[in-house]
Amino acid sequence: MSNTDLPGSLAYLPYDPETASQTPRIAIESVSPTVDNGQFAAKGIAGQPITVKATIFADGHDKLAACVLWRVEGAEDWQRVPLELQTNDLWLCEFTPVQVARHEFVVQAWWDVYGSYRYELEKKYGAGVPIGLELQEGRIHLEQALTRADDEVRPGLESLLARFDQCATEGDKVALLLSSETERNMRDADAYPHLTHSVEYPLDIERLKAQFASWYELFPRSITNDPQRHGTFRDVIGELPRVRDMGFDVLYFPPIHPIGLAHRKGKNNTLGAGPDQPGSPYAIGSPDGGHDAVHPQLGTLEDFRELVAAAADHGLEIALDFAIQCSPDHPWLKEHPGWFSWRPDGSMRYAENPPKKYQDIVNVDFYAKDSVPDLWLALRDVVWHWVEQGVKIFRVDNPHTKPLPFWEWLIADIRGRDPEVMFLAEAFTKPAMMARLGKVGYSQSYTYFTWRNTKAELTEYFTQLNSSPWRECYRPNFFVNTPDINPVFLQTSGRPGFLIRAALATMGSGLWGMYSGFELCEGTPLTPGKEEYLDSEKYELRPRNWYAPGNIMAEVAQLNRIRKQNPALQTHLGIKFYNVFNDNIILFGKYTPDLSNFVLVAINLDPHNAQEGHFELPLWEFGLDDNASMHGEDLMTGHRWTWHGKTQWTRLDPSMPFGIWRIRPAI
Repeated sequence: MSNTDLPGSLAYLPYDPETASQTPRIAIESVSPTVDNGQFAAKGIAGQPITVKATIFADGHDKLAACVLWRVEGAEDWQRVPLELQTNDLWLCEFTPVQVARHEFVVQAWWDVYGSYRYELEKKYGAGVPIGLELQEGRIHLEQALTRADDEVRPGLESLLARFDQCATEGDKVALLLSSETERNMRDADAYPHLTHSVEYPLDIERLKAQFASWYELFPRSITNDPQRHGTFRDVIGELPRVRDMGFDVLYFPPIHPIGLAHRKGKNNTLGAGPDQPGSPYAIGSPDGGHDAVHPQLGTLEDFRELVAAAADHGLEIALDFAIQCSPDHPWLKEHPGWFSWRPDGSMRYAENPPKKYQDIVNVDFYAKDSVPDLWLALRDVVWHWVEQGVKIFRVDNPHTKPLPFWEWLIADIRGRDPEVMFLAEAFTKPAMMARLGKVGYSQSYTYFTWRNTKAELTEYFTQLNSSPWRECYRPNFFVNTPDINPVFLQTSGRPGFLIRAALATMGSGLWGMYSGFELCEGTPLTPGKEEYLDSEKYELRPRNWYAPGNIMAEVAQLNRIRKQNPALQTHLGIKFYNVFNDNIILFGKYTPDLSNFVLVAINLDPHNAQEGHFELPLWEFGLDDNASMHGEDLMTGHRWTWHGKTQWTRLDPSMPFGIWRIRPAI
């Protein structure tokens, strides 16, 4: 009977019994951290442990052994870490990459013949079962291992074999065969029967700022005390101490390139700007240059390099906007018309995101006849040009509207040259696309956080970000506002609303950001309920009095200080929600694996009214009973106290609508 004649479920088998007998006998499943079974790299941070988990099993009752092999991608040698069996076929280990680079790991498993022998020997000897034959088998195991051993292991096995023959009693032989010394030598000379391995899983190991950073966005041109005088890079240098003192470590600029004149936008996004109106910096390109040039009124390229150096002296990194769009005046339209799509009448369609219209912007065509590879290479060279000026962080405008293969190639190319470069995706789109951008290489991303306001919404969203596949491929940057997004919640909530959102962002994720004006509680909309600012800074200079009454700079500084002092807060991962019996209050905690740093956060989500309620102090996380005591410290005020018992009560007033408490057992 042929294979295709077999009845039922066997008919699909494409091989004969001999071939089947050579396929893996051991199953390796559910390996983590992985993304799409290794198609993309899972994310990690240099100096932080990678926990590998896998389900490993086989037929029968024989013992298995397993390990993880890992290395920097392309390195000659693998490092080896044993996997330990936990329960129900779950195996686990940790290793800690220290180099910022692409890594890879493989899971291996094999039949642990000597481990199975030891297990049976110990059980039989303990039960008083005759073991004469088992002791002969033990000697055979030692002899066979000796034939496989290398020069380093052989002396130890020879010694064990000689000592076995000299043992006076059965008990002495058993003790020798069960000893850790024998186990170690046998493991070093293992034959690895039925050796099975997984595919190679990639890991993208980045620097700490990919996971933990505080971003501050400003328009350099608005750093001026006169609405008629354009700010400069040198003016921004004078602003660095204030940004530093608020606790930020990334200073991000919208595009700093020459701005086109054609269809230049005026105040509040009107058409037909006057001669004294600066236009939108997102209309990139003029006779003064394109994406690799700086707007003349900001200064020179040398001025920019001096700003980058001065920022570093204040502990700040400069991040730049990478916006792949052009003003009709961009030099590329004349130099490379084949990079664009032209309409039948010779005109070009301007950019739109209905209902928004961008008459001052046209887009390149990534797949136009002349675009591949020239446009792709030119854009790569733009990024590398700014890396050479000292920029290692790029916020990318609307990456979800550009081809995914382009991003996968560009990010790999740039990070292959300098692995410290990071990319932030400014993508507000469907979840699958947002996740995919993380998979193809983006270090972090904007999020839906901006529109999550209720307890249920926030709990659901934070939980999703902590679950697979998001936790392996996506790092959320909780921006509280942007020049494009004036959240409706902030338009009517006053100062308490800004404090609420700042607390949620800083405590909820290791990455957060705010656009300047947030510290002044600016939220007046162009039209009530619309997310556009009145007198938007995108279209005009906006000098500000940073110390105006009602500002929240001190609170922002303290929130950033708390983040830096508490390792548990330096990631979005590990958040846990606890019971508080009021739907207007959200309660969550974060803690380090050893519980040495445990931060409990309660936030009143109602900016207009005081809210109060009982909550459950998570004594069980420390293994304590419901009547135990816990020390608490308010990290905003320094006040300290002791709680007694699980059920506690809090009241949160709009003037200070949150509590951030570091807790520890009162022992």
